[in-house]
Amino acid sequence: MPAFDLPPTELARHRPVPDEPDDFDAFWRDTLAEPPPGGPLLSAHPVETGLRLTRTWDVTFRGFAGDPVRAWFSRPAGLDGPLPAVVEYAGYGRGRGLPHERLTWVAAGYAHLLMDNRGQGDQYGCGGGTPDPHAGAPGGPGPAVRGLLDPHDHHYRRLITDAVRAVGAVRALPGVDAGRVAAVGNSQGGGLALAVAGLVPDLAAVLVSAPLLCGIRRALDLTDAGPYGEIAAYLSVHRGAESAAYRTLSYLEGVSFARRACAPAHFGVGLRDTVCPPSGAYAAFNRYGERSGAEPRKEIHAYPFNGHEHGDAVHVRRQLAWLAEVTGAA
Repeated sequence: MPAFDLPPTELARHRPVPDEPDDFDAFWRDTLAEPPPGGPLLSAHPVETGLRLTRTWDVTFRGFAGDPVRAWFSRPAGLDGPLPAVVEYAGYGRGRGLPHERLTWVAAGYAHLLMDNRGQGDQYGCGGGTPDPHAGAPGGPGPAVRGLLDPHDHHYRRLITDAVRAVGAVRALPGVDAGRVAAVGNSQGGGLALAVAGLVPDLAAVLVSAPLLCGIRRALDLTDAGPYGEIAAYLSVHRGAESAAYRTLSYLEGVSFARRACAPAHFGVGLRDTVCPPSGAYAAFNRYGERSGAEPRKEIHAYPFNGHEHGDAVHVRRQLAWLAEVTGAA
């Protein structure tokens, strides 16, 4: 697919006016105001994976409304810690899968929490195990359109809350250095990591690639692929619902979360990405930290001939070197 978004020189200075409601901060403050009673963790049970160099626990923590959310927690065998930790968020339609699927961060010496996506897990990978008991509001079948007509009902309000609670959960697990926790994600996971960076003020770092939920309104004008296509399909049937949908999506906009973030940030983007158009990632990057009162360290790596896979393993190599430096794990 040829490049279809803004040229690189324009992407580098792309700073659109934020699509941000006046009560954005109040909305998220109220959503996160009352952590579930009893602490973040419900359970953590060791599991046998057949991996001799990795220890893994099946974790359940309290997410939105205290709902149980599943996760895999893994750490290198033989390292007692306390270790810096990576909280990883999975892509759209995926669940946490199987514990041996994602070992990069563990192999690099980090404690690693991989959060399940509530109400997802049936489109890719090896499934998930976290239902979404609040998914009854009007909207289409896909997560991107569940509860689309009211921000209080939308799937991503719950999923972003889960993502925030996952940071508290990993900090409560043994052998974790609570002061060195990074949020990491690709695609939907990148959008979640960016939201966490805007809502959790003491993250050590955030690593975002090909992020969903950034520059949402522009993305809806550019692509019918993936989750944005689900939103467009819904609005093609529910004519006249655009205003309500855009209002809901404005509370989920990654650029708004990026503006409030202060952790060091590492971005990756493919300039031929038709799933999450690169202008969204650049809008978030260019406005990153502007409302935080700080000037956080940040860098972005663009891959001109790649799409949604961005730099793939080449980019992961860059992430590993950067995070080791930022967290002092080198």
